Amino acid sequence: WSSDVCSSDLAIQKLVPRALWWFRWGAMFTFLTGWCMIIGYWHQMGDAYFATSRGIIILSGATLATLMWANVWFVIWPNQKIVIESATQAAKGGQALPNAAAAGARALVASRTNVLFSFTMLFCMGAASHLPIQVAEGAGCTWAIVFGIICLALEANALKGKTGPLTTVKGVIHSAVGLAVVTYALMEIIL
Repeated sequence: WSSDVCSSDLAIQKLVPRALWWFRWGAMFTFLTGWCMIIGYWHQMGDAYFATSRGIIILSGATLATLMWANVWFVIWPNQKIVIESATQAAKGGQALPNAAAAGARALVASRTNVLFSFTMLFCMGAASHLPIQVAEGAGCTWAIVFGIICLALEANALKGKTGPLTTVKGVIHSAVGLAVVTYALMEIIL
């Protein structure tokens, strides 16, 4: 039993920081390049870009990508640092940190929320170029409000809520597909 504990502590100490380094910087690279592209299109077309189907859809995906980036940098990583420190202390014979379990749970909810967002973000990336939707005048503002409320509610759960249907991998995948379908249906209705 003690060798299992030591090997899991060792994995947390050595492997998790390395894996999280790649996740953090992959998220940063994606965040920066995505926004550079959006700024480039805006520079070419002006504000009219954000009234087009492509502009609205890509900005929707960028919103999700930005929330995912923020979750990685400001929720998952800080909480995982607590878990890593707790494992390190325990491996050295010290006491585990009392807040490590709660930190790990919060990182889990934020991580699963990122998976939830990723399906819709990928849908938006593809749909921006390959699924033109007729945009009624002024519909972009309505879309921004409705989509913003959905995003903020899901992000609030990532920051303060429970896993709910995100408790299992199957639940995360079903919820992610459901969010993508609802997003597309709302795009068709609102835009």
